[in-house]
Amino acid sequence: MNKILPLALCTLLAAPAWSVPRTVTLSLPTMDCPVCPITVKKALERVPGVSRSEVDLGKRQAVVQFDDAKTTAQALTHATTDAGYPSTVVQAR
Repeated sequence: MNKILPLALCTLLAAPAWSVPRTVTLSLPTMDCPVCPITVKKALERVPGVSRSEVDLGKRQAVVQFDDAKTTAQALTHATTDAGYPSTVVQAR
């Protein structure tokens, strides 16, 4: 006997349990020119789930806000590394 689930139940089962906005600070020690922050910002904002990124050349850091149901801090460090700027997590909230 085939049973069809109600649409509301299917939607509930497909939705993520909880997504929590997170903020992470990345250290980018190899940034050394005015173009570097632009490249890093573009790389970070291409990652699904990133809602905001601020890149500071003087501090050689990026502060990134993201949805933890869609991405991870590790994915962010991979994105900067792939763009030519290896990074490490300094702080995560």
